[in-house]
Amino acid sequence: MSKISNSSRVIVCDGNEAAALGVGLARPDVVAVYPITPQSSLVEYVSQMIADGRLQAELMNVEGEHSVMSALQGAALAGGRTYTATSGPGLAFMFEPYIRAPGLRLPMVASLVTRDLLTPQCVWGGQQDAMSVREAGWIQIYCETVQEVLDTIVMAYKIAEHHDVMLPVNVCHDGNYLSYGVSRVELPDQAEVDAFLGPRDVNWHVALDPARPMAVDPLTGGAGGGGPAMFVKYRKGLCNGMQNALRVISEVHAEWGERFGRFHAPLVEEYSLDGADYALVTIGSMTGAAKDAVDAAREAGEKVGLIKVKTFRPFPVEALSAAFAKVKAVGIVDRAVSFGWNSGPVYQESLGALYRTGRHIPAISFIGGLAGADITAEHFARIIETTAKAVTGAVPDGPVWVNENDQ
Repeated sequence: MSKISNSSRVIVCDGNEAAALGVGLARPDVVAVYPITPQSSLVEYVSQMIADGRLQAELMNVEGEHSVMSALQGAALAGGRTYTATSGPGLAFMFEPYIRAPGLRLPMVASLVTRDLLTPQCVWGGQQDAMSVREAGWIQIYCETVQEVLDTIVMAYKIAEHHDVMLPVNVCHDGNYLSYGVSRVELPDQAEVDAFLGPRDVNWHVALDPARPMAVDPLTGGAGGGGPAMFVKYRKGLCNGMQNALRVISEVHAEWGERFGRFHAPLVEEYSLDGADYALVTIGSMTGAAKDAVDAAREAGEKVGLIKVKTFRPFPVEALSAAFAKVKAVGIVDRAVSFGWNSGPVYQESLGALYRTGRHIPAISFIGGLAGADITAEHFARIIETTAKAVTGAVPDGPVWVNENDQ
């Protein structure tokens, strides 16, 4: 293990450029792109890097997102490291080949610059697009800061290509707030990143070679097709890869911290949780404002903490259960809706983690930040006030819509 690098340089950029710089550091062989708000500038940055010769990669400007993912699957099957990015309706158009990638066990990386979905018409940030595909079989990792976007893009390749995982990874960063938000970023040295990632080993499990033709993704039913047993084998293998990813994600984050001196919580971050009676649960860029609100509440004597979900797929049941075991109530804040449960999706799934604790504590679903709306420290102050009341049993009947009365 090398020592912490002292060769990083400091730049100022937005989240989309940070993602593009992370892509450049990971040196993919093939990039396929189609622009869509709020992702467009990200693929423009990557395209410019290729045009300038700073990234030696094949660029495919195709006619739509369906072709983007289809072309990249061919590249990955041929042994290439790949990259793309999308948002909202672009992800919807990509869906057919998107859901095929995990079953093929392709170690791809794609940014989801998260955006709310139609209708009403919306081009602004939210997490409905990413949450709507949470059962597609992709690993999902959500970023809080611009720096975390860059670092996580690079780590995603090491996670995806690990032989115990071999699954595609979505690095999710919030549209508007992180895609266009500008901040200080440390850009690691290329040689250090090369040493961190090691030799690429993308296609060892398929060995697609024109000199040795083979069928990929055969029909599993019927005589000679393997039947249900083959299908079960594939499904079970994918599930095992997901569970292996919990360990690998933690290992890769630890190695990144040791090499570069920046330690990001791999699965769940506990913030000011020691001595807390209750906690907020956040995901993505809202976490910064939530931490400010928690700090202010702590100074005022409130016993509140925060739990940030970094990895949402695979769902970090054990890590989240351990955090929940420390408090008496939780307020779970989502930037998306689970229509079937009349709640947020993080709330819905957190109930399973709460069940694993063997305790029944109050949990409140807060839904905010839809269609690019702010969730400010003032909003979080009200969320803290409502969650504090839940400790003594005052729990709202349904979800609390954070921006319902905002102008």
